[in-house]
Amino acid sequence: MQKRLVIIILSSIFFNCSGNKPDITIDLESRFSQGKAFLEDKKYLRAQEEFQYIVIRGIGSDLGDDAQFYLGESFYLNKEYLLAISEFEKLARKMAFSPYVEKARYRICEAYDIESPEYYLDQTYSQKALERYQEFIEDFPSSPKVSEALVAIQELRNKMAFKVYETGILYNKMEEHQSAIFAYEQLLDNYYDTAYAENAHFGIIRSHCLLGDISIANDYWTNNNQKIKSDDLRKKAQKYLSNAKKSLKKESN
Repeated sequence: MQKRLVIIILSSIFFNCSGNKPDITIDLESRFSQGKAFLEDKKYLRAQEEFQYIVIRGIGSDLGDDAQFYLGESFYLNKEYLLAISEFEKLARKMAFSPYVEKARYRICEAYDIESPEYYLDQTYSQKALERYQEFIEDFPSSPKVSEALVAIQELRNKMAFKVYETGILYNKMEEHQSAIFAYEQLLDNYYDTAYAENAHFGIIRSHCLLGDISIANDYWTNNNQKIKSDDLRKKAQKYLSNAKKSLKKESN
């Protein structure tokens, strides 16, 4: 009888403890709602705490990918772009079938784009943004974000082309005209479709004229002048050629 009483007491304690144990699903849902509320109120650090809690404890739950996306979003909206990229990357890598992947992938593009600095600084993040935009278009060709991505790509390419163009100008100022030609050729090889391609063609003609390579400059004009659409640049190129030919004629006399 005493043994049976002990078993009943132990069973009662076990079931009471089990009944008092909090439901983890309810806890996660509550924390997720709180995180969303913090996000809407722009309390990004508080939101990060809530979503981080769910990401750690809710692995495999229905809220796992939701929390991972909104954790990235809370960093992004708080302008912590590199941390945001890290969290969005985790979602794309570990939860590839999540409906949030497309949004996360585009946020990665935007974050790198925002981190892209002025043209005269290192353009590593610009290059990363370009690559990510291009990958996004390839992987999500029907996305409504594709048109925005194409505009962003062109703006980034123009900025990077301008950096190369300015390098060519600098070499010209230093009277290192052969190096300038190389810079302009690099621009045309890599950024032929940008607003600075015409300037690069002009820069090559000008540099050859400054080097005294009149025949090369003239041949380049003959073969490429149709690529220079700007009337102003065409006139400048022709003027350089004309002046260079006159100088050569004077020297020969």
